[in-house]
This record gives sequence, C-alpha cells and structure tokens, in this order.
Amino acid sequence: MSKFSSVIWPKVVLFGDSITQFSFQTNGWGAETANKLARKCDVVNRGLSGYNSRWAKIILPRLISSQNPAENHIAAITVFFGANDASLEDKNPQQHVPLNEYSENLKEISKFLSSAGVSADKVIFITPPPIHEPAWEKECILKGCPLNRHNSVTGQYAQACVQAAGQCGSEVLDLWTLMQKDGQDYTVYLSDGLHLSEKGNQFVAQHLWSILESRVAHLPFILPYWGDVDAKSPESSLLCDA
Repeated sequence: MSKFSSVIWPKVVLFGDSITQFSFQTNGWGAETANKLARKCDVVNRGLSGYNSRWAKIILPRLISSQNPAENHIAAITVFFGANDASLEDKNPQQHVPLNEYSENLKEISKFLSSAGVSADKVIFITPPPIHEPAWEKECILKGCPLNRHNSVTGQYAQACVQAAGQCGSEVLDLWTLMQKDGQDYTVYLSDGLHLSEKGNQFVAQHLWSILESRVAHLPFILPYWGDVDAKSPESSLLCDA
C-alpha cells in the first residue's frame, strides 16, 4: 500500500466541572455541540465533577501538552468553572476558592493555554449559572449539610469571570446574567437548583453555539462524502490529502 498522511482531526475541548462532565448525557449541551461538529472535529469532554479553578489550574498541564503546541490541534476550548469555587467558605471549605484567587486562576489557565498554542480568541469562558437556593437547600439537607451556596455570591464569581475573560482577550458566555435577564424564571434551567435541566442544557447549547460557530466555521468536512468516492479506485479518493 502506498504511503499516506494521517487524518488530522481538530478538537473542541470542554473543560469544566460537573456541569461539563454531565453535558454528554442525552440532550446535554456537550452532546448537542458534538453532534453539530461531527465529521469536522472531535468534541472532547474534560469535565471533572466537584472540581474548582484551583484544582483545574493544577491538572490542566496533564490534559493538554505545552511541549508540542502544534500537535494539539485545538480549534476552541470552553473554560467553565465557578459553581464550586463560589461555595461558602464556612459551609464548604473543601471546594471554596476566594474570589480574587478564582480570578487569578482563570488568568493562569488562559496563560497556560496560550503556551500550549491555544490563543485567547479560541478560549471561551463560561460563568456559573445562577443558584436557586430553595431547591439546592433541599439537596444539601438530603446530604446532611446546610445550604452551601448563595445566588448573590455566585453572581460575584460570574462577574469576576466576565472581567477575567475581558482581561485575557477572550469571549465569555455569562450564564448567570443571561438566565436571569428581564426577570425570567431561571429555575426552569436548573434540575436541582445548581445543575442544568434539559431546558438549561438547551439554553447553554444555543448560546454557546452562537459564539463557537465562527471559530469552527473554517473547518472542512473530514474525508470525502460517500457519493464522491471513486468506486473503481477508492484509494484515489480516500488516501489523498485534498
């Protein structure tokens, strides 16, 4: 068989906490994004349930290499932390990260990504969504602990994320603000007061795509359409670089 080059499959990386980890479930925002990008790039789920920005900053170099940036082939990456960082320090010290540190962690993540060949325009920060305290308090009580998050505090972290994104030169999807815009009932977007419902997943998928689409629009359809394959000489169609 003649020599041929490997197919390069670009990547969109989803980096975040449980809201990202669970995004590949049925009707999840990650699954929806992957479906739209089939045959154009791989959508890689790097969601880590329970993680905060402090831990994310530490493990990111284990997920993306800065040694050979050209080999990463990352078309875009979402950075979606804050829901755990915003935990109340006195109620949940394990996950809590102070506001100033959270902001600095996001900037450090951006700085590392740049060193790995992922420029700021390819990074999309996502703020935590709002918290519905009555629903989340029920979940906390079931686990034997008091309410450990407040919507107003999460809003401060969302604002810090927006500011950090601006300082890094990256775009941001401000879920905390958008989901509460014009006094709408944001509780329909949440399944338990913290995580996303089906409507919440649809909301994220729709708004993320409006940002992501321009970053992947240039990506070609990978490998020939089946109807274009030369049936008599498939190698001539399937092993060419065009």
